[in-house]
Amino acid sequence: MQITIDIDAPEPLFAQLIEQIKTAVIAGHIAPGASLPSIRQLANDLDMNHKTVAKAYRLLERDAVIETKGYRGTFIHSQARANSEIDLNALVTEKLQKTVTSLRHSGATDSEIRIAFTDVMKTRKD
Repeated sequence: MQITIDIDAPEPLFAQLIEQIKTAVIAGHIAPGASLPSIRQLANDLDMNHKTVAKAYRLLERDAVIETKGYRGTFIHSQARANSEIDLNALVTEKLQKTVTSLRHSGATDSEIRIAFTDVMKTRKD
């Protein structure tokens, strides 16, 4: 798998890394169970901050594209191909856009929406 990061691109570096790994999985260039380089190794190979790579790996793991098996390493998840086709950020943006539009049509101001959103996020319990 060849990863190329463009530091001049408007897209954040971690997002470029995520997109390239998902694209490689969908294209079949990386098979389920294949190992990935460690965070530190990939950061060194790409001349990136290791925290940037860690963020990308964390989000890929959240989306079940990769899985970390402790000291054994990081591997492509068995359901990575299907999970790579889901864009959680796009889903969240779409749902928020619909909610904000509905609230605006009801007469709520942007300030009221922001305050309510902040309050909900502060009191949110999982």
